[in-house]
Amino acid sequence: MLNQEDIGFYLSVFKELDLKDIYRLFYLAKTRGIAAGEIFIDEGDVYNKLAYIKKGLIRAYYLKPNGDEMTVLLRWENQFIASHDKIIYQQPSRFIYHALEDTVLMEIDYDKAQPILDSSPKLSATRHDFLLRMLAESMDRVESFILLSPEERYLQLVHEKPDIVNRVPNKYLATLLGITPVSLSRIRKRIASPRKH
Repeated sequence: MLNQEDIGFYLSVFKELDLKDIYRLFYLAKTRGIAAGEIFIDEGDVYNKLAYIKKGLIRAYYLKPNGDEMTVLLRWENQFIASHDKIIYQQPSRFIYHALEDTVLMEIDYDKAQPILDSSPKLSATRHDFLLRMLAESMDRVESFILLSPEERYLQLVHEKPDIVNRVPNKYLATLLGITPVSLSRIRKRIASPRKH
């Protein structure tokens, strides 16, 4: 049962839905806490959950055969997170999603939600918008590697989430940006040094 706080929360997140639609969908939702360092979705999982991050930070990474970790995604407060592989492609996850900080999620089973989503035009449209957003975010990431320099990618990330540099270790930020930690350090020094006229 949704309490008053939950209702206010869902109405703020899903502004296009009315209370009836929110209740139909989110009676399935559960609050879940994940401790820093804990795995949310493991490689090979067919975890079909969709979660909204109320507090915390989650990193998705790929483990290369040589043991190197390549960060592919960071998600923080007020963002959704799910296995793209499972939700979009119906395949096991290729990535490991783990909490970098103690994290609180509002989580829903996507399979159980499907019949409810299918029965309402508004909810079906919300699902469609969410899937398009997931695809758009993936395209934005690919395009940033084509159109932006590493420094521009770094500035874009900091603009989007200014405190991210204090919350994520440099080695994870570097692989997310497609550079080495040494290159990241140089970028930061360049940005921090006063511009010469």
